[in-house]
Amino acid sequence: MKTHLRSGALATLLAVAALSGCATATNPKDPFEGFNRAMFSFNDAVDKVAVKPAATVYSNVVPGFVQTGIGNFFGNLGDVWTMVNNLLQGKVVDGLSDMMRVAVNSTLGLGGVLDIGSEAGMAKHKEDFGQTLGRWGVKGGPYVVLPIFGSFTLRDTVAFPLDFKADPWGYKKPVRWRNVGTVVRLVDQRAAVLGASNLLEEAALDKYEFVRDAYLQRRTNQIYDGESGPKGKSSLNQGNQDDDWAYTRQEAEAAETSAAASAATAAAAAATEPRDQSGVEPAIRTKPADAAAKKDAQQQVPGSKLQQPVVLPVSSVSTDQTLMAEAKPSSDL
Repeated sequence: MKTHLRSGALATLLAVAALSGCATATNPKDPFEGFNRAMFSFNDAVDKVAVKPAATVYSNVVPGFVQTGIGNFFGNLGDVWTMVNNLLQGKVVDGLSDMMRVAVNSTLGLGGVLDIGSEAGMAKHKEDFGQTLGRWGVKGGPYVVLPIFGSFTLRDTVAFPLDFKADPWGYKKPVRWRNVGTVVRLVDQRAAVLGASNLLEEAALDKYEFVRDAYLQRRTNQIYDGESGPKGKSSLNQGNQDDDWAYTRQEAEAAETSAAASAATAAAAAATEPRDQSGVEPAIRTKPADAAAKKDAQQQVPGSKLQQPVVLPVSSVSTDQTLMAEAKPSSDL
C-alpha cells in the first residue's frame, strides 16, 4: 500500500513540476493553459477512440436495470469516502447519514446494487479530500488537466492520491476482477453522459474553455454546498473570501452569465440540426445570473427554459466524465 501511495504522490509531483515549466499569464485561473490544452486534446482523443465507442455499445446492449445496479454498487463504495470527508469537514449530520446509507444499502440493498437508502429518504452526498481541504481554507490554485484523469485544481491534484487510495475497490482481490470492475465502472460512468457530450461536441465554440469554466464553477459550488462563495457558510470558511484561489463570488456570477450565453448559442445551433436518433433532449442547461440575463437568453432562443446548472459535459476520460455522471440531477450544485 505504501509503495502505491508513494507512486501516486510521485506522479503528482512530476505533473506539478512539468506544469511549472509551462506557465503563461493569459488567464489568472489557468496559467498552464498550453499544457492543459495539450492534455485535454490527448484525453479527448483517447475518449473518441476507445472510451466513447465502448460506452455506446454498453449503453445499447446492457439492459437499463443492470446499468442502474452497476452504478448503485460503485456509488455505494464511494459513499464510504464521502462519509469520512463529511465528518472531517465537521458536517456530522451528513456524515452519519452517509454511514446509514452504506449500512442499509450494503445489507438490504444486496451489497449496494439496490439503492434502498435513497428510497428511505437518505440524501446522497459526494465529497472528496480536495473539498475537505477547501472547506478548511486551502485555496484551489490554478486549473490543471491531467492525462487520463481530466480536470483538477492544483489543490485537488495534491489531494487526488489520497482519494485514489481511499477507494475500497482498489483493494479487491484477485487483481483480475479488480481490473475488470474498474473498466466496467469507467464505461458505465461514460455511458451515463453520452447525450450531453454529443451536444457539447456539436455546439461549443471552444470546448476546452467551456469545460474549464464549468468545472471551476461547479467545484466552487461543491465546496460551498451549492453556494457561489462563503456567504452564509459556517465559521469554517470565514475569513477565506477567495477560497478557490481567485475564484470569488463575483467571478462565479460572471461565469454563470457566460454559461447562459453559451447555452443560448448551443440551443440555437441545435435547433438547426435534426434531432438525435435517440430522441434525447439536450442535456446542457444553465441558470442565468439574474432575471435580465434570463430574459435576454430567452429572446435569443424562443421558448427555451434555461434552468439550474446540471453538470456541463466534458470529454476527458475519467474525472471529467465522472463529473457529469455524479451530478444527474444534482444535489451537488
